[in-house]
Amino acid sequence: MSTTSLKQQWETLKEEQPQLRIRNAAQALNVSEAELLATKIGNGVTRLENNPKEILQEIESLGKVMALTRNESCVHERKGTYLNPSIGKSPVGLFVGEDIDLRIFFMHWAFAFAVSEMARGKERLSLQFFAEDGMAIHKIYLTPQSNIDAYKNLVEKYKAEEQSADLEIKPFSEEKNYKSDEEVDLAGFQKSWRELQDTHHFFGLLKKHNISRTQALTLAPSAYYADKIEKDEIVRMLEIVASKQVPIMVFVGNRGNIQIHTGDIKKTLWHQQWFNIMDPDFNLHLNMEKIENCWVVRKPTEDGIVTSIECFDDNDELIVQFFGKRKPGIPEIKEWQEVVAQLQQ
Repeated sequence: MSTTSLKQQWETLKEEQPQLRIRNAAQALNVSEAELLATKIGNGVTRLENNPKEILQEIESLGKVMALTRNESCVHERKGTYLNPSIGKSPVGLFVGEDIDLRIFFMHWAFAFAVSEMARGKERLSLQFFAEDGMAIHKIYLTPQSNIDAYKNLVEKYKAEEQSADLEIKPFSEEKNYKSDEEVDLAGFQKSWRELQDTHHFFGLLKKHNISRTQALTLAPSAYYADKIEKDEIVRMLEIVASKQVPIMVFVGNRGNIQIHTGDIKKTLWHQQWFNIMDPDFNLHLNMEKIENCWVVRKPTEDGIVTSIECFDDNDELIVQFFGKRKPGIPEIKEWQEVVAQLQQ
């Protein structure tokens, strides 16, 4: 499809559905979000050089912004300043501030844009990053407290020489030749789980035994380590932690980025099929219809058991993870364990 015809189709769609978001418009037109955004290059959209490491090294200069990371079923929005970057030659980077907390996988970052658009009668400025298939990885929106001059300088510095709307989109595919349950060394896998020393070693455990995450949960040593719960319990859990002010951690990601909120939550509410956290500096939008199954998962560590609640979609993709607030070297808080115990009664 030519850029011109795609642009016209989008304009027609917006006239018919003025409230339609770009992500949903892209799905309706059977193109990627990045391709649709690129039709506006020269009209509020500037293509940037694909130098995410360099750009992110300078993001602190923008001051307080809103970081947005999402997948098909969940949106994670966190306001704050990008602090304490750890970005080197490795394809993996970090931000570890109290507000903006990210785990970045740069091998999937392929396109970058600066965007100026009208939202509720006001100009909204952002930096937006996309994967090789045009999927949105991460977006950074300016707030009233942001430094607009720093933003303009950044856009000018990293503006691509060629402002072309033609993107070299590459379909993403991932080989997933997992072992069947019968092929798994069940005793070895379960022993390794019971002997975990760090939650981060769980991924290595999956890789070693060549099994998926949900497959691992069904093969866990016992229900103590992985116990299936109804998805409605997620709503109950969030309402309990909000009412009791139990500090939690909320992880939401896609293949290019994981974004983490740590702290209390206060305001929860429903909107259609979405269950939401709507606090001043943290918003979560969770599509409850997309959740296929949920698990309480316990992993041994040097600091004791770490308990998470994990939600998956019908493709066994991880949607969101919840933990009690914790740091390495500090045991899991008892208040979180008590909340989880209520869900399993």
